[in-house]
Amino acid sequence: MGDIILPRRLFLWCTALIYMVAFVSLYVQIPGLYGNDGLLPARWQLRYTGKPLLDQLLSSPTLLWLGPHLGLDTQTALELLCLTGAALSLAAMLVEALRDSLVFFCLWALYLSMYQVGQVFLYFQWDNLLLETGFLCILVAPLTSVRGSRAVREHDRVTFWLIRWLLFRLMFASGVVKLTSRCPTWWGLTALTYHYETQCIPTPLAWFAHQLPVWWQKLSVVGTFIIEIPLPLLFFSPLRRLRLGAFYLQVLLQVLIILSGNYNFFNLLTLTLCLSLLDDRHVNFWLRKANKFDNENNDSKLLPWLCYLVELVVWALMIIGTIICFDLQVDSAKNAISSRTAFTYHQFNQFLKTVTFPIIWIGVLSLTWELVTSMFRCACVSGFLKRFLGMIQWTVFAAAAVSMFAVSLVPFSFVEYDSHARLWPGVRRAFGLVDRYQLANSYGLFRRMTGVGGRPEVVIEGSKDGNTWTEIEFMYKPGNLSASPPVVTPHQPRLDWQMWFAALGPQTQSPWFTSLMYRLLQGKREVIELIQTDVSKYPFHEEPPAYLRAHRYRYWFTEPKADGSYPERWWRRVYDEEFYPRVHLGNTFLDGMLSQFGLKDKSAPRRVSNATVAQAVRWVRSQVRGVPAHTLIWTLIACCATFCLLPGLRSKKKHAEQTAVTHKMAEKVNDHSEGVDEGLSDHPEEKQEQQAKEEEEDEKNTEDEEEDDEENEQEVINENEEEEEEILDKSS
Repeated sequence: MGDIILPRRLFLWCTALIYMVAFVSLYVQIPGLYGNDGLLPARWQLRYTGKPLLDQLLSSPTLLWLGPHLGLDTQTALELLCLTGAALSLAAMLVEALRDSLVFFCLWALYLSMYQVGQVFLYFQWDNLLLETGFLCILVAPLTSVRGSRAVREHDRVTFWLIRWLLFRLMFASGVVKLTSRCPTWWGLTALTYHYETQCIPTPLAWFAHQLPVWWQKLSVVGTFIIEIPLPLLFFSPLRRLRLGAFYLQVLLQVLIILSGNYNFFNLLTLTLCLSLLDDRHVNFWLRKANKFDNENNDSKLLPWLCYLVELVVWALMIIGTIICFDLQVDSAKNAISSRTAFTYHQFNQFLKTVTFPIIWIGVLSLTWELVTSMFRCACVSGFLKRFLGMIQWTVFAAAAVSMFAVSLVPFSFVEYDSHARLWPGVRRAFGLVDRYQLANSYGLFRRMTGVGGRPEVVIEGSKDGNTWTEIEFMYKPGNLSASPPVVTPHQPRLDWQMWFAALGPQTQSPWFTSLMYRLLQGKREVIELIQTDVSKYPFHEEPPAYLRAHRYRYWFTEPKADGSYPERWWRRVYDEEFYPRVHLGNTFLDGMLSQFGLKDKSAPRRVSNATVAQAVRWVRSQVRGVPAHTLIWTLIACCATFCLLPGLRSKKKHAEQTAVTHKMAEKVNDHSEGVDEGLSDHPEEKQEQQAKEEEEDEKNTEDEEEDDEENEQEVINENEEEEEEILDKSS
């Protein structure tokens, strides 16, 4: 693999961008989710027992323990952490020197602090993935404050390899769990016929994707399996073009998911991890810059042809294996491609048992190769002191890379029970020691397809008199049948997401829902803003409802009309059942549920802090209140992208101007030299006559100038004599 300076820098910039998105997205929701009057106040997670600060940090690693020392309540401290993380990540995007190990350590510590008190609203796989990626950034990013240089380091490829290993674990596990779950829709290749309308927050394009023919949907499931299970093995291929092929197929899958569903920053983070498959040569190809490798002449013509042959064999085996495993056949009568799963669950389970440990050893060999090559580069550095310091750096980062790889084997082996049981006990003990810090996690998205019988959706209704009921419409989740599905990526409306999970089971499985009903009956503005940022669109913004209830409906996408025109509504629905009974403040059922789930706040009202920091935090909140989160995020992204691109455009313009000037000067020199050469070579006699004439003219001009000078001198003398005569006359 070639140099990875440019992909590493691009990876760090993209990670800073995702950190900024995550912090801003969470910041706007803190009062409603974790505030003193929120759904799950964060202060309930901090039990001040009088222990020393260090013991509290070890038991629950969050910087919120410092809040009382700064005179801040938990909500204000949480907002301060979010603002600090957003500002720090924003600065890291704009200033390359701030994309430093210490900065990424601070970002990781800040997000981990919020994760510790986030409860159900922060327990998503993408939050775990961001924490794991963020910790690896500490190893990947340079330590400029100590080293003073951002030049390439000999161990960079070792630490950057950990990003590739994380990407492999994410994709491979996501593909495997779909089959190990025994979900009939994944095994029957019909999952995508339900997915587009049953996912949490679909986009408008999801409606159109849902209308595609069934054979295409099944073929898309086959493509998903291939991209997620066998293709990630090519991440460790020594052949560059195989890695690039795997990169572009992964990008294709992630882009299609982004277009059809709102999955916040998760797919953007996955695309960022995919940068670990690139090298400087390919990034320069994107930038249309010349590569030094392009000018090198390869003396051996046999090796490139062998590489091409191996690549063709790999892709041919991939295609043939796909045809055999899914029995792909062309149905010319229907102009379609039929497919079915041609293997059993037992066969797939045996396949997992066979390949899990060999995959681990492939990772060991790949990491060993990076370690050896990096050590060799350190040994080849000129100068004893540089070589010695380089070897010390290599030793430290090699040990860190090996440790992170070993710890990650525990969550990776969860995909197969027997392989996990055979894992070395020391590795499992090491994983247990660092588990609270989210350094390595298990992944597996879309394990089972929900909503096969229709998308379940909870609809809350409010009333002032108990007779007339009004539906409370959320900004993002489906509710109004005529409302278009939104596009909110990369923002994650966490309440809307949890409403989707709540609809999958009884209300007792979602204790926070009782808190939601209670806060809406109280008319808490912070919670109302989670439902509608513009509070005026909330039907009970003037006065809280006296009664609330919730029903479960089944939603489906509408179908195109018989004439091919589009329907007026996006959704259709039927009533399913009661989800939450009618309640009001003081209701026995509501009070019982609040007591059962420990949602009653028995502590004394919190005194508002008047510290300078608290006042500054409240001022920032007043400035962004009422602005939709996705609008705020995209505004920041656009501003950052503009500031980052302007220097590049200016330098490119200057380079183009300098190049143009250089070309003009070169053309003038060439024209002059060509004219001189032509004059000397083609017309020597005429040239000599012209030179003689020029010499005669020069002599004549010289004589004329001398005569003019003499005349001027004579005039000056005459003038002086006349002045003297006048003076003599006056004196006489």
